[in-house]
Amino acid sequence: MTRKYEVSSKKPVNRESCDTEGTLMVQMLGGFAVSYDGRDITFGKNRISKSMQILQLMLYNPDGISRTNVVDLLYGRGGLSDPSNNLRVAVYRLRKLLAESELPQDDYFSTENGVFQWTGSIPVCVDVLEFQDLIRLASEEKQIDRRVAILECAISWYRGDFLPRLSGEDWVILETVHHKKKYEDALEEVLEYYREKGRYEDMLKMAAEASSIYPFDEWQTYKIDALIGMGREKEAYKVYEETAKIFIEELDVHPSPEMEEHLWRLGSRFTNVPQAIKDIKGGLLQEKEAENGAYYCSLPSFIDEYRLIRRMGERIGQPVYLMLCTLTDGKGNPLDSGEKLLKMSEQLKEAIRMSLRKGDTYTQYSPNQLLVLLIGANEENIELIAERITKNFSADHKYWKNCVDYYVTSAIDAEDEGRNIILGRG
Repeated sequence: MTRKYEVSSKKPVNRESCDTEGTLMVQMLGGFAVSYDGRDITFGKNRISKSMQILQLMLYNPDGISRTNVVDLLYGRGGLSDPSNNLRVAVYRLRKLLAESELPQDDYFSTENGVFQWTGSIPVCVDVLEFQDLIRLASEEKQIDRRVAILECAISWYRGDFLPRLSGEDWVILETVHHKKKYEDALEEVLEYYREKGRYEDMLKMAAEASSIYPFDEWQTYKIDALIGMGREKEAYKVYEETAKIFIEELDVHPSPEMEEHLWRLGSRFTNVPQAIKDIKGGLLQEKEAENGAYYCSLPSFIDEYRLIRRMGERIGQPVYLMLCTLTDGKGNPLDSGEKLLKMSEQLKEAIRMSLRKGDTYTQYSPNQLLVLLIGANEENIELIAERITKNFSADHKYWKNCVDYYVTSAIDAEDEGRNIILGRG
């Protein structure tokens, strides 16, 4: 059904150079798609039906899969009085879908002797099986250059999670984890090989593809290393900034300690990049935000400033408070998603900027929370600050005055940390 590579066989083929003429090409990694002789083949509108899952199970198990296993995988969670009858209906529909498709007329599968098996006469190439075969072949190869060449071919077939639209199915979950682990191991080995050989262009291309598939899995570090290796420091720092934005602004969860550490690792890539003092000074003075009002910065930069102030302690000579502003639905329940949250978050950022001085700093902590560092504030005027923010925030939407909760704590006085100020809704 698919090429079974052996160590002595011809050079392994990557996805880009695969000959698709007269071949049924099946994609299961990163999505499910079928094409024949270069033309897309569709099987109705419901791509997650039981009929489609039977097709996928047969294509994924070219040596056949028992009827018992099919019933267990498709109907094992119970709830059906007669799963065998449901299976017969799904098989009938699958035969009908295949007959009505643009594929040549053929008996594409059999269910004889209690085994479901793909029996079509046209050649079939399934990406996940190609990937598996190449990973296995690479594990048998001792010569490092040939091993890397095989892994390159394997990686080219991987375009994302296994059957992602069926990610809630137990059998798909297990296979997804297995294939992703193999992909990550192969990817890391090839990228480290590129680094060792100074093949930065190849390293950049492969890391970019990996980052597009899994934007939260740290592959941007290799993009940064490759760009620095090629002397393209400005582009490297842009990758860092874009990655920080994805983690902080687009991932709809509170930043975890692991995520924060990830961002610090990315930022640390630039500690040894040489740069002219004139360029450094210009970069330090340049602000993207308007000069009036509080200064907005990224979360890693905000954490840097907070830690520095904590270290300086009494040397600052004035009180410093950390304010957490949380967007709610007006009844004390935090907003967690949607266009309304996005709109309110942008308005709250602008209200904070307008309400505070240049010496104050703020950042986006999570989609529904912002952090503010108040230098020189005291307990008497903190409530006035909150009221000013709320007034600017709700200028166009009066009800919004009920939609911000404030929590304030001392940033430098350890004794004050037990006396936190909870202002509640503005």
